[in-house]
Amino acid sequence: MTHSAGEVDHLLRTEAPQVLGALVRRFGHFDIAEDAVQEALLAASRAWQAHGVPENPRSWLIRIGYRRMVDLLRSDQARRRREREVGMAELAMHEPTRQASPPPATDDSLTVLLLCCHPALPTTSQVALTLRAVGGLTTAEIAHAYGTTENTMGTRISRAKQQLARAGARFTPPTDTDRDSRLTAVTQVLYLIFNEGYTATAGTALTRIDLTREAIRLTRMLRDTLPDDDKTTPEVAGLLALMLLTESRRSARTGGDGELVPLEEQDRTQWNPDLIREGTELIDSVWNRRETGPYQLQAAIAAVHAAAPSPEQTDWPQIAALYLWLERLSPTGPVRLSRVVAVAQAYGPTRALALLDDLNQRHHLDQDPLTRQRERAVRAHLLQLTGNTTAAAQLYREAATLTDNQVEQRYLLDRAQNLG
Repeated sequence: MTHSAGEVDHLLRTEAPQVLGALVRRFGHFDIAEDAVQEALLAASRAWQAHGVPENPRSWLIRIGYRRMVDLLRSDQARRRREREVGMAELAMHEPTRQASPPPATDDSLTVLLLCCHPALPTTSQVALTLRAVGGLTTAEIAHAYGTTENTMGTRISRAKQQLARAGARFTPPTDTDRDSRLTAVTQVLYLIFNEGYTATAGTALTRIDLTREAIRLTRMLRDTLPDDDKTTPEVAGLLALMLLTESRRSARTGGDGELVPLEEQDRTQWNPDLIREGTELIDSVWNRRETGPYQLQAAIAAVHAAAPSPEQTDWPQIAALYLWLERLSPTGPVRLSRVVAVAQAYGPTRALALLDDLNQRHHLDQDPLTRQRERAVRAHLLQLTGNTTAAAQLYREAATLTDNQVEQRYLLDRAQNLG
């Protein structure tokens, strides 16, 4: 059966964690197994598009991965223990009656995700390793998404695998004592991947569709591996709902010339109704005021936006209240700035400016590298609403110098020029 390139790519990314799990269980050595899986995926991409997808694609990938694993182990002459493992593997590979190992009976997706998000790794390494080992992205694709060179990203991924080995990480399900904290790390990584795709840190495009789609796919996969009665399931569902509702606005976020279109100016007929419906139903199904987490709250805010037929009909007081609740659970700079924007819409720019001044005094949002660019953009918008266009234009220009995304830069400079 013939498949399109997109269908083959989706199938490969779906099978990647299952193949990795089979190799690690058979041989150990996560670092070498991950390299073997990448080479098997590349081989499959070429072969399947040319000759069609085999009847059992997972077994095909595992068989190729086994062969490459043996080659990789054989090439490492520095350790005798690996040499012994190679000998055993070669005997198994050359048995005349040997058949391809059956696909694993269990879904390894969650175990691989948890291993990639091991607490021994810094967050940047967790993201890179997750995209490569679970998402099936190549090192070049990940490097392009994060605006760095392939060599730099390759080094980062190699160091991450070495750190896992030094930490004694094992390919086993998490224990009861660390499961919740590891799942928290997984959801944070998926959230970061989506955010990078939704507004790219650098480059000529506002978004990275490949990253937003991959984050949604992996979050769906994570949710499917969790039982309905698991206490972490509502937050994972909330994260998926947030992604779906946010992604629903993607087509309207840029105009025909690729320029940024702010939320209040977007053509809402371009919003994706299927994603809105799915995301809204998902957050409604897990909403519980007594045990609500940050992702559920953000999804609820996105649902309020999605329900408004026009900007004027948006329930901004409700959004401001949800942001206040969210700030208590997740007191971060971006959340605080979002509350300032909501307060401005609900109660006016003067009140919002007073809130922003208070937050700066207590939390230094205007000095924090993570928030200073947006702080200036928000303050500029508030000053513009009060009629202080000269100060607003200057702040828009300052904000433009603090972002490496060219679409954002042009938008902010245009705002300054229009005021000037």
